[in-house]
Amino acid sequence: MQGINYHHLQYFWEVARLRNISKAARQLGVAQPTVSAQIKALETSLGGDLFIRTGRNLVLTDLGKTVFEYAAEIFSLGNELQEAVASRKTGGAQRLRIGIADAMPKLVAHVLIRPAIALGIPLHLFVKEDRHDRLMDELASQHLDIVLTHEPAPLPNALKGQSYAIGESGVSFFAAGELAKRLKGAFPQNLHEAPLYLPTPETSLRKSLDVWFAQQGIRPHIAGEFSDNSLLKTFGQGGTAVFPSLTLVESQVIRQYRVRVIGRTDQIREKLFAITSGKRLNQPGVEAICKQPRLLPDLVDGMPISDIGVLKQIAKRLRGRNARRK
Repeated sequence: MQGINYHHLQYFWEVARLRNISKAARQLGVAQPTVSAQIKALETSLGGDLFIRTGRNLVLTDLGKTVFEYAAEIFSLGNELQEAVASRKTGGAQRLRIGIADAMPKLVAHVLIRPAIALGIPLHLFVKEDRHDRLMDELASQHLDIVLTHEPAPLPNALKGQSYAIGESGVSFFAAGELAKRLKGAFPQNLHEAPLYLPTPETSLRKSLDVWFAQQGIRPHIAGEFSDNSLLKTFGQGGTAVFPSLTLVESQVIRQYRVRVIGRTDQIREKLFAITSGKRLNQPGVEAICKQPRLLPDLVDGMPISDIGVLKQIAKRLRGRNARRK
């Protein structure tokens, strides 16, 4: 077998993670025939097929899965090298690249990231919000270190991505001004025919809310649907409609938007996940997020009362580990 051409390997890796030659060609900035030729050259070098075509889809062969696993590790180490060099240029600050699913409220994302910030080590945050599927591609290509999302969608098996359940919360309903006063009463009956601002139908929270409304026999008046949670809360702040948010950040929503809670339910449980692209949690910030105490609605300033001391112990342990690495 000839020596591996890492240029060919990169072309293969892009096709394998995107599962499409044309998409990989656009990502690489080259023509589609060039990508096909590079993969063919790699298959010749390795002595076997890396893909089989099923309709319009490309599926990895057993050899392809093995090569993809090694390629992911190789390019991950390459990114670690770049990060190590970059950290030297920025005075030792570690870059933590975080993807946040666009359906996740910003206040919730901040609570989930806070354990990394609390470590007290020099940290340079790069935070990107996008659709869940796009963030998964970014994670697979090692452009992100971790993704925070509502769903534990698995990465391609060859990547051996890991999902960590890091939070769970009920749902609270908020209103402002005269509307909050008018709806003060028995919950959840006070939501019947009340004006509501809701997330868009494709989100997990909206789907759960629709099921819950039906179970409770409640028919709210849907006054607006929002793909952006911050915009939803801003409109709700005006006092024209009720809006939902996770109980996990109830105190922050009240302070920031100056609204009142008109009811809450634990019958809707929103789960929160951190997804990494491998088994190794090789960054203290990633480890702090993934291994933080499981967040529940019993909060003091956004953190579970029983977990504050535990979180401090984890932060102290990780700071010590980082010092030993240096």
